[in-house]
Amino acid sequence: MAAMTPLPAPAPVALVTGAAGGIGGAVARRFLAGGWRVAALDLRPANLPDAHPVPADLTSVAECHRAVEDTVAAFGRIDALVNAAGVWTEGPSSETTEDEWDRVMAVNLKGLYFLTSAAIPHLTTTQGCVVNLSSDAGIQGNAGAAVYCASKGGVSILTKALALELAPQGVRVNAVCPGDVDTPMLAGQAADFGGDDPQAYLDRLRAGYPQGASARFVRPDEVAELIWFLCQPHAAAITGANLSIDFGLSAGIT
Repeated sequence: MAAMTPLPAPAPVALVTGAAGGIGGAVARRFLAGGWRVAALDLRPANLPDAHPVPADLTSVAECHRAVEDTVAAFGRIDALVNAAGVWTEGPSSETTEDEWDRVMAVNLKGLYFLTSAAIPHLTTTQGCVVNLSSDAGIQGNAGAAVYCASKGGVSILTKALALELAPQGVRVNAVCPGDVDTPMLAGQAADFGGDDPQAYLDRLRAGYPQGASARFVRPDEVAELIWFLCQPHAAAITGANLSIDFGLSAGIT
């Protein structure tokens, strides 16, 4: 009897949050292009016809668990969790409302934590990894953005704590820390907080970069490429890292 040809191993699976947004969408497309299967989690439908849609509200712990169960039911496994969902706020700390604080923390930190918590057993099985989206504001203070900094600072140190906790189980955890990224979220930020001149708001952000007049914002595909790299086997030695991708914005004072 002729030997049977072994079946090919199933493609790995990435669960990506914020998949309808600029960074999350770019991440999902990069993994799809790399031959992975993708579960695209967002509150609103993501324009990703090759991905499995996972509608979920990350501010609900029950929804976080359901999203993981949905992904495993669809694909049988999770190899990478990319926590890319996030919201921005800014303004004087003396004027912060409880609702504003709760909204930012619920999406940026609470949802990230409980989705990761729910995914850990599956990531342990696959010896998978987690990549969290932090920010330059997660490793340095930004005046006027204390609530956002608190949420992203939490993401940065949570990444390190989880990396230590999960290393014995073979699961890696890292964070990427972009500067301003050229996404609809940034345009909305300028519209919401730029007064009657959103372009001047964006120009002020660019002026803070060490490149000066030639500065530009990071592109979503550049962030996605770094996240893709961190999820590959050749990145096996990298865990517990907060990796900046910000044109040197967080490197120090120019």
